[in-house]
Amino acid sequence: MFKRTGHSSKKTIFWLVFAVCAMFAFSFALVPFYRIFCEITGLNGKVFESKFSNMLGEKDVSRRIKVQFLTTLNGEMPWEFKPHQSSIAVVPGEVTRVLFSAKNLTENPMVAQAVPSISPGLAAQYFKKLECFCFRQQKLKGGELIEMPVVFQLDPALPAEYPSITLAYTLFDITPKPAAKK
Repeated sequence: MFKRTGHSSKKTIFWLVFAVCAMFAFSFALVPFYRIFCEITGLNGKVFESKFSNMLGEKDVSRRIKVQFLTTLNGEMPWEFKPHQSSIAVVPGEVTRVLFSAKNLTENPMVAQAVPSISPGLAAQYFKKLECFCFRQQKLKGGELIEMPVVFQLDPALPAEYPSITLAYTLFDITPKPAAKK
């Protein structure tokens, strides 16, 4: 019914190989595109290193932004994890320090890593973390309680359409598992 020629088979193979190579190259290009997307939107806690990095003297005392703090534990992690206060009013441009606490409820040492997120996502580009417990792993002995600081600053250029921002952390258990004995 259909007659195949050698020329069309070679052409089809060429385009299939080209498509595979293009998809392979595109998969590598997605990493930097995803990083840029996360910086712009604040997705996955990637906070844009904006032009306000050196604004320590600038403040907008004419308004206050409500910053709410949320914490969650991933899965069945046997820790307590909470902010010392559920929300605060922040003057844009002012350096602000808040505390979170974590307690290992087990008798064994554990290691955790906090993953932040900021919402609304577009407000993340105006949120600058100067110090954060999420920058490093938290190693706690069994029963140990620690206080963990977050020092941040809101860009005075934060649009008025964002009267409140939520800073949320999810704590993950990353304790190395013992190697299986043979």
